[in-house]
Amino acid sequence: MSGAEEQLRSKGLRVTRPRLAVLDVLAGGGHLDVDEITRRVRERLDSVSTQAVYDVLGALSRAGLSRRIEPAGSPARYEARAGDNHHHVVCRGCGEIADVDCAVGSAPCLEPGVAHAFEVDEAEVTFWGLCPACQSRRSADS
Repeated sequence: MSGAEEQLRSKGLRVTRPRLAVLDVLAGGGHLDVDEITRRVRERLDSVSTQAVYDVLGALSRAGLSRRIEPAGSPARYEARAGDNHHHVVCRGCGEIADVDCAVGSAPCLEPGVAHAFEVDEAEVTFWGLCPACQSRRSADS
């Protein structure tokens, strides 16, 4: 049994070819949108609908096997790194996204001044700036 099969079974999910293919794509790293995930899954399975990929991503996210992020102005992105309360830095120029470990201390990293009686278990922080390539382009344009 593969690691992906074990992951699915451990979360009570059926092992299907689309689920295995999506897990394989996500394991390759990055912060991928649905179109890119679908393209890569089709390279492995030949035929899979975009809706099937959305369904798989929803099931994996609910099970904690993937994470969905939605940077402002960008389509939803998915990644394999889930459950560790990490954050992201997004380039304002090209949209590149990179992981940033917990900002300060242990989860949830930041304590809200007023939690309105919520039990806070996660903080989602997005840092914005320019990646090295966009910084170089900006310097060259100046």
